Amino acid sequence: MTKKLFMGAYILLGMIILGLCGYLILLLIGNHYTNKDHLVLDATTKIEDQQGHEISKLYLENRETVSINKIPKFVQEAFIATEDSRFYQHSGIDFRGTVRALTRDIFSGSKAEGGSTITQQLSKNVFLTNQKSWFRKAKEAAIATNLERKYSKKQILGMYLNQIYFGHGVYGIQSASKFFFNKDVSQLTVEEGAMLAAMPKAPTTYSPILHPHQALKRRNIVLGLMENQGYITTEEEVHLKGKTLGLDVHQLNKDPEYDTYVDMVLDEAAKKYHLSADEVLRGGYKIIVPINTQIQEASYQEFKKNHYFRGSNTKEKPNGAFVLIDNKTGGVKAVQGGRSYVKKSFNRVNVKRQPGSAFKPLAVYGPALESKKFHPYSMLVDKPLTFGHYKPENYNHKYPGEMTMYDAITVSENVPAVWLLNQIGISKSKQYLSKLGLNIPDKGLSIALGGLEEGVTPFQMATSFTAFSNEGKEVEPYFIQKIVDHKGNLVGSMKPKTRQVFSKQTAWYMTKMLMSVVKNGTGSAGSVNTDLAGKTGSTAYEGVDNGLRDAWFVGYTPKSTGAVWIGYDKTTKKQYVTGGSENATTLFKNIINNVPRETGNHFIKPKGIKDLESPIRLVPIKNIRAKGTVGHFGLPAVKISWDKIQDKRIIYRIYKENENGIEFIGEVKGKNSFVVNYANPLSSATYFVTPYNSQTLKKGETSKQVEVDWFPGF
Repeated sequence: MTKKLFMGAYILLGMIILGLCGYLILLLIGNHYTNKDHLVLDATTKIEDQQGHEISKLYLENRETVSINKIPKFVQEAFIATEDSRFYQHSGIDFRGTVRALTRDIFSGSKAEGGSTITQQLSKNVFLTNQKSWFRKAKEAAIATNLERKYSKKQILGMYLNQIYFGHGVYGIQSASKFFFNKDVSQLTVEEGAMLAAMPKAPTTYSPILHPHQALKRRNIVLGLMENQGYITTEEEVHLKGKTLGLDVHQLNKDPEYDTYVDMVLDEAAKKYHLSADEVLRGGYKIIVPINTQIQEASYQEFKKNHYFRGSNTKEKPNGAFVLIDNKTGGVKAVQGGRSYVKKSFNRVNVKRQPGSAFKPLAVYGPALESKKFHPYSMLVDKPLTFGHYKPENYNHKYPGEMTMYDAITVSENVPAVWLLNQIGISKSKQYLSKLGLNIPDKGLSIALGGLEEGVTPFQMATSFTAFSNEGKEVEPYFIQKIVDHKGNLVGSMKPKTRQVFSKQTAWYMTKMLMSVVKNGTGSAGSVNTDLAGKTGSTAYEGVDNGLRDAWFVGYTPKSTGAVWIGYDKTTKKQYVTGGSENATTLFKNIINNVPRETGNHFIKPKGIKDLESPIRLVPIKNIRAKGTVGHFGLPAVKISWDKIQDKRIIYRIYKENENGIEFIGEVKGKNSFVVNYANPLSSATYFVTPYNSQTLKKGETSKQVEVDWFPGF
């Protein structure tokens, strides 16, 4: 019996010693990782343009710290109720919660998050990485225990509230209060505090800006937790749940016009250079970007103006997107992801929409020119046609029978584009679209009119049009010219990358035709102080007269290629675009006009290719006359003349008709008279003239027939 007692005492003593040793080890580990020498100091990353001007500063902890004494008690309670209900009872580790979390891990077979106290969350976010492992959880517990020894609960809660992330680049309770509610943290209401407490679990999912419905549900859950833990009464809970989110979003940065650009710089850093946003924000990098600040600021200001954005919903105007790319280098000069773009929010530059007729040059006309079977003045069929079950229609429901490719592009007729795609073949079209990086799943002729299953983004459209503006070579766009680390070491740089899609000849022909679109066709709205080639596009909203889903202009100057899209994020019978592509066109032109370096430029034909003459326009021949005169060797002749002509390229073919039929006499080019020698004054012949277009190989309207006046003046 005595031996058993001694044995039990030894075992108990051993367990106590092991426990003390474990506790000491825990303290030593925690002390090691919380030592100031082991703290990772964040450094600000700078974004500069190519001239060395600072565009933006990026830092992980974009916060305004605030004393815990300024944070209302009910705001503190909202976070405690949500994140750590036993915060004031435990010593850094909530063993009950930990056991529950471990149990879930064992049964789920994974390292699931859960059971972390506020102190542990502070430990993890400040001292550790987000990598999940059993050892990291042990370090987290050790650091939490050490923090609880060094700091009071009040201090720990204050550090936590100043440290947590709320999405949209906002860190800390004070910055979050100012961003979401435009007020100091001391002025927050209970429901506002509950909304902020609802977000740290998933800042994007529960963002009241991006997902208001989910955010409201999550906020009400927090209010329920506060009531359940006695921080508010049942009556207060019911009353507060009935309130709206009450947002008053206030930009924390001084230059919101750069928000889209900065976000896309971060996206590219992750994709091309494998630098996470967290690493960029902490790492003290210098990033050189090809931005044109004048265009970036001009586009931001123009996007504020409502008259470009006309829609059926008077309370909410349509939104938009804009991007402009350097023709030669691919450097993105400017980008706007929306009219009220907020950091890390819905970027419409990357949202797929239906391109409408803006897709025709890419899908139809470019490939047709490459086939060598068609040229700008080839005649295309333009009459009511049915292709299986598909029956395209012209917007104005007029069908002249045929027209040139040049004119079909200029006025954006639909049937000629579909007919031409049918001629060259859908596979040929998709071959070129694939070269442009547009791998669409569509297989029907509606491709010709931009009726796509998934659509394309404004960024993709602008990129694809560089194949026309850059002598047939599509240029790869980029946001980061060069990036170096805090020690000055080069992380990466970008050199222009291109791929040949179209020939120089095709690109030049397309440029000349798209210039006609801007000068005489669907892109003529507004004015621009430089050469401009481009194509409009719009997609109808079925069932609503004159209602549109999307309005586009995609075009290029001698320096830059870009796209404008206008539309609602969601089109309904009560919410659709009422302004056409002329608004997108005018918006694009006015942005360009704001920047002197982009204006006053002219397209120059590349060497070694044919130019494209302006179209020959045949007009009816008026006032044709045939008079007797003296011809060769003093013999009788007939001089046929007609009104003075404007285009010297027109060929006029002269015909004679008598009892033997119609006879071709001869032709003249660029003249308005012709002499028929050796004419018989006793003949009853009549004469007429037919104009001929050497571009289209088509005859014009024949003149009336006239008899010879052998004695003019009598």
